[in-house]
Amino acid sequence: MSFEISHESEGARAGRLVTGRGEIQTPVFMPVGTAGTVKGLSPRELKRDVDAQIILGNTYHLYLRPGAECLKRAGGLHKFMAWDRPILTDSGGYQVYSLASRCKITDEGAMFQSHIDGSRHLFTPESVIDFQRILGSDIMMVLDECPPAGVSRSRAREANRRTADWAQRSMEQYEATRSLYGHTQLLFAIVQGSTFTDLRQESAEELMAMDFPGYAIGGLSVGEEAESLYEMVSVTCELLPPNKPRYLMGVGTPANLLEAIGRGVDMFDCVMPTRNGRNGMLFTTHGVVNIRNRKWASDYTELDPGLDSYASQTYTRAYVRHLFQCNEILGLQISAMQNLALYAWLMRGARLAIQEGRYADFARTMSERLSRRL
Repeated sequence: MSFEISHESEGARAGRLVTGRGEIQTPVFMPVGTAGTVKGLSPRELKRDVDAQIILGNTYHLYLRPGAECLKRAGGLHKFMAWDRPILTDSGGYQVYSLASRCKITDEGAMFQSHIDGSRHLFTPESVIDFQRILGSDIMMVLDECPPAGVSRSRAREANRRTADWAQRSMEQYEATRSLYGHTQLLFAIVQGSTFTDLRQESAEELMAMDFPGYAIGGLSVGEEAESLYEMVSVTCELLPPNKPRYLMGVGTPANLLEAIGRGVDMFDCVMPTRNGRNGMLFTTHGVVNIRNRKWASDYTELDPGLDSYASQTYTRAYVRHLFQCNEILGLQISAMQNLALYAWLMRGARLAIQEGRYADFARTMSERLSRRL
């Protein structure tokens, strides 16, 4: 791996992250392919119509289905899902706490019952590294403890201690094992600390001492106020090494991304563009469209005239609304494609604005424009 920052503009960074499976221009948004697929889109559409540089998979879901044996026989997640660009896999820690029933966290790891069939499983820092070796992802995440919003300081501090201990054990297991498929896998740590500034600082400093190739900012977008989110991002980015990638997990709207880029974040993921698209909310270059509304029933203009993508230029708003009214799957696919193409367009625009030294103006204009309800 190599990572270098080529330009900076008012706190925002444009750079290049090189992995064994390709080069990633940052800032970058990663479409979420939780169970080995970005819902509704094929790998061909992700590359051709969305221009996704990297996607995200999830250890928790892939561990439960299809499981380690199937994925190892397939030769890893890339071959299993026919995707030849980089993949980042989340450790599954957040899903253990949010989806699994009867989850018990101890210093050993996280014991949980599957949300699918109730079977019992144990995730440890070591087992999560071993499974991500089987997945063959280009970027692996350590197992962490993600406390919910509003926890007490003592509870957040306990989660910090466990996160740091698990990060150390993850690093030791990472160094004791090797890739199964002949390409380098990177390991990123996750900074926690809830909305307590001093705990965020403590977490970042402990993890930086372990010298990971990259760092994520976790435990946000879990119910806290937007200003708290931005404050924690600022605090953490000011501490993290400037020569390593910074990844904000699970965030968010176009306005959220623009704010975080201005604070020094390089990488993002979120289910919002695909999930909201399936519910009829389309992000366009001129604002947000609820395609289910009657006002679009006789609108025969392109879905998004300002976006040069297949879905945006091919289908009309009236047609996509019709698909939703009829519960046709194509409507969900077009909406997911539109939203992900919009996020990729926004990242390209942000990179150009940073390179030209005008990021603050770009972010202000785009945030206002893309947040409007049409």
